[in-house]
Amino acid sequence: MVCTLNKWLMTQVLKTTVLLLISVATAQKSIAQSGETLKVRNYVTTQQGAIVQEFMSFLAIPNVASDTANIRRNARFIMDMMKKRNIANVQLLPGKSAGVPPAVYGEVKVPRAKQTLIFYAHYDGQPVNPAQWAAGLSPFAPKLFGGTYDQSKPVESPIAGAFQPEWRIYGRGASDDKAGVMAILQAYEAIVRNKIKLNYNLKFFFEGEEEAGSPHLAEILQQHAALLSSDLWVICDGPVHQTGKKVVSFGVRGDAHLDVTVYGPKRPLHSGHYGNWAPNPAMMMAQLLASMKDADGRVTIPGFYDDVTPLSATELKAIQDIPDIDSQMREELGLGWTENKGKRLNEAISMPSLNINGMQSGNVGKMASNQIPTTATAVLDLRLVLGNDWKRQQQKVVDHIQAQGYTVIDHEPTDEERGRYTKLARVLRGEDGYNAQRTSMDMPIARKVVDAVKSTTADAVVLLPTSGGSLPLFVFKQYLEAKTITVPIANHDNNQHAENENIRLNNLFTGIETIVGVMGMKE
Repeated sequence: MVCTLNKWLMTQVLKTTVLLLISVATAQKSIAQSGETLKVRNYVTTQQGAIVQEFMSFLAIPNVASDTANIRRNARFIMDMMKKRNIANVQLLPGKSAGVPPAVYGEVKVPRAKQTLIFYAHYDGQPVNPAQWAAGLSPFAPKLFGGTYDQSKPVESPIAGAFQPEWRIYGRGASDDKAGVMAILQAYEAIVRNKIKLNYNLKFFFEGEEEAGSPHLAEILQQHAALLSSDLWVICDGPVHQTGKKVVSFGVRGDAHLDVTVYGPKRPLHSGHYGNWAPNPAMMMAQLLASMKDADGRVTIPGFYDDVTPLSATELKAIQDIPDIDSQMREELGLGWTENKGKRLNEAISMPSLNINGMQSGNVGKMASNQIPTTATAVLDLRLVLGNDWKRQQQKVVDHIQAQGYTVIDHEPTDEERGRYTKLARVLRGEDGYNAQRTSMDMPIARKVVDAVKSTTADAVVLLPTSGGSLPLFVFKQYLEAKTITVPIANHDNNQHAENENIRLNNLFTGIETIVGVMGMKE
């Protein structure tokens, strides 16, 4: 794919530049955006081929955090991109533990600047199952398509002398979060090439194990605290609003997990010979999980919502001002109803949640058999909001399981335990949890970020007190006393964490404009 793009670029770049500059100039006559944004847009238009080529080379490097060799390759690739752009003091920031995926760091010192911004993205991605990807797609062989995968054909080389905004690149990390890395570095290059004035010192921090729960982030931050001093961390991760409008998010939910296994007979039993007599763990698990939420989707575990920090008046108004996309999303997702009746999506994600990530017991489909299985397992995902403590939230779930008559253990049961207790539940508490974080929307530097993003678009900017996803931003506050704001760029339908992950080209290109706006914002 890269070779094809190279050949095309050599013969067509002049034609591309002329055609796109004409079309962009026409479209921009009615857009009341800053002159710097329009200058950057023109620049990005002329550089689309080079941007796509570099990005696809980046996506071709496998990036699962546990793959140490390839994680190091990704880090070196980022370092090379930073050095090519003359970013200073480029280095790897290791943790104290052996084999920790390093953070990649660099900085730009600006004469007379009084404040410092750090731009964050992560370069690792979720584990992949290539068999689940659509035919013709592979997680680490990025491909360019003319739109959503099931409605288009691959684009072997750009046609008609132009990249189209609705085209998408498919590959692991395309949206989450190598797009963030690429947008940040391309934005800095655009600032230099277009001689845009910087008013803040800039630092860059690219993490290598966010999708693994950032287990070593705290030690990296502690070990390099002096180097990482700043006035604000700008996080480039996650999707824009479902309407396509740009977003500034002031908080993220925390996250914690529990693995729960309940037990039936020691060996599988014939359901005809033993049904109605031997307890079925699949049924037990279904009943246990059903006891955790009511028919409307509200969590019924005692105290689950008790320690939530109320939203401020500014935050409540921001939620009211967010465009209502519930009908759009129900139609897009084929949903006849939603949980927490009467609450819109952004109201719902401002509350703690309990989700079942997966369940397993016996077999289904062609592999189904007439049996009573031996165990049933469920993985529970707890999303937290400000005020929740992740370990305390886990304990509330454990207490609820015990209240349903289960003896909770943390190991495979012995024969003696099986005989002594009526119901057994092995609960493994995930150790990679973290709390929610929320930055005040009234903070002066936060208002400057909002104004900067507004300067890059003719649309209203959506302000989210809390986004639905989770990032370990609490760790930045805990160890650096840092303030964080998230400025996402990806399309909302990007399939992050799943098969056929993608980034819409227009999101990547306008994302660069957005980050330029924040880097060059007023003092």
